[in-house]
Amino acid sequence: MTPVFCTAYFPPIAYVATLMQHNEACIEIKETFPKQTYRNRMEIMTAGGVRTLTVPVIRDNHSRTEEVGIDYKERWNIIHLRTLAAAYSASPYYQYYKDDLEALLAPRYGKLVELNEASLKWVLRLLKTDCPLKYTEDYQKDYPLDYRNRFSPKVPYPTEGFPPYYQVFDDRQPFMPNLSIIDLLFNLGPEAKDYLKRIT
Repeated sequence: MTPVFCTAYFPPIAYVATLMQHNEACIEIKETFPKQTYRNRMEIMTAGGVRTLTVPVIRDNHSRTEEVGIDYKERWNIIHLRTLAAAYSASPYYQYYKDDLEALLAPRYGKLVELNEASLKWVLRLLKTDCPLKYTEDYQKDYPLDYRNRFSPKVPYPTEGFPPYYQVFDDRQPFMPNLSIIDLLFNLGPEAKDYLKRIT
């Protein structure tokens, strides 16, 4: 049975841990695009605490997720790269991944789902995880394995099952679980895969 996930921009750790439990996944693109979700945002740790990085989108009130474009007038990709550099340049694995990340965010993607697909495939490649992705062909209200609304910045995810790991600013900020997968990769590198398998 194929699980169904929302599309996501460098999704949270719990999203990726859940995805890795399956041999394939389906990404929802036929829904009406909802606001204020991980579909176009990620959360990272900075010296000042958790910060949200948002991809500005082009849409109307009835746009399906597959139709949502990206607004490049704000040069958001440059802002995101600079913010990630400031937050993670001192992390153990930033130098290993930064060139790939810059190459990933350099193109002007026409649609949000194209950016998100590229980011998720990059993450799965680094994690050495084979999980073929496909897309919904129509909208359905319910699925037997439905994770579309399980991961939301508006609803705190239970974090008891997240073992603490090193974070760059742990001398001034408390450990924050379930940030973007970017945080885990920059801090744990190849050990990120084993960490994800331990999440309950």
